[in-house]
Amino acid sequence: MVVSQTPLRLSFVGGGTDFASFYKAHKGQVISATIDKYIYVIVKKRFDDLIVLHYTENEIVENVADIKHDIIKAALQHVGIQKGIEIITLADITAKGSGLGSSSVLTVGLLNALYHFKGMQVSSEQIANEACIIEIDMLKKPIGKQDQYIAAYGGIKKIEFNADHSVTVTDLSLSDSDKNKLQASIILHNTSVMRKAESVLEEQSNNIAHKIEELKTIAGLVNELETAFNNKQFEVLGNLLAINWENKKKLASAVSNPHINEMVAVALANGATGCKIAGAGGGGFLMSYVPLQQQENFRTAMSAYKELSYTFDPAGSRILLNVK
Repeated sequence: MVVSQTPLRLSFVGGGTDFASFYKAHKGQVISATIDKYIYVIVKKRFDDLIVLHYTENEIVENVADIKHDIIKAALQHVGIQKGIEIITLADITAKGSGLGSSSVLTVGLLNALYHFKGMQVSSEQIANEACIIEIDMLKKPIGKQDQYIAAYGGIKKIEFNADHSVTVTDLSLSDSDKNKLQASIILHNTSVMRKAESVLEEQSNNIAHKIEELKTIAGLVNELETAFNNKQFEVLGNLLAINWENKKKLASAVSNPHINEMVAVALANGATGCKIAGAGGGGFLMSYVPLQQQENFRTAMSAYKELSYTFDPAGSRILLNVK
């Protein structure tokens, strides 16, 4: 039996520039961080030749080709497992539509577990790259690459997407004290809207050719935030979140809606210096930067929305158990 644990993520700035149709001609880059909310994948050998799956649904099939779950099906095909396996997936929070990268986190965690099930050691780079192959190339999902890479590597990272399709991952050297200061000012609230990210991302992907200037602005925020973090000027994040959000809303019509606009307005009127939806948009979690002295008033004003407590996680996908 193998058990993998893979963290969900927060995307600070740069989201949307990780699509190939943008980074092949322009610099794509993001700054993201993993948090202590996880997707677990349990893989065990069966005594028979069946494939048994437990997620939000249950499947029992004899052939990989008959699996309904697209990611599990593609991952088994990719690593070459044909039969005699049971897979269980669990999530700390309702992962689908959370805006915290859940689909790619599942793909990364599943690959990590399946390779260890086969007795193979794989690098973070290999897992991230192959997760992109499964989701983007095999399944044709309208997504970028940031979620797969931050889930595989973990921590707080600058991730650059190069024209030759290579990816450069750089650790932002923040001390534990620095991370605690940063984390203390970033507050997450559930919008209570769980949407399919793919519908938002498909429109965004189709619009890229007409949104180059907005995406270049979003990409440029990454260098500003990296400099601010290096200088311990964490308060700069609020302003950059605000700029990122204003440009992100222009990328697709479904990125925001009246409910989210109202949440952002309340947040900004009560101490937040910047907000953005944590993922593709349309729902999931609202991320706000709130100076410490404003947080009591902020939390009172935002009490109608459920807050998600979290801490940063320094590691990416890991194996918790591996027994024969």
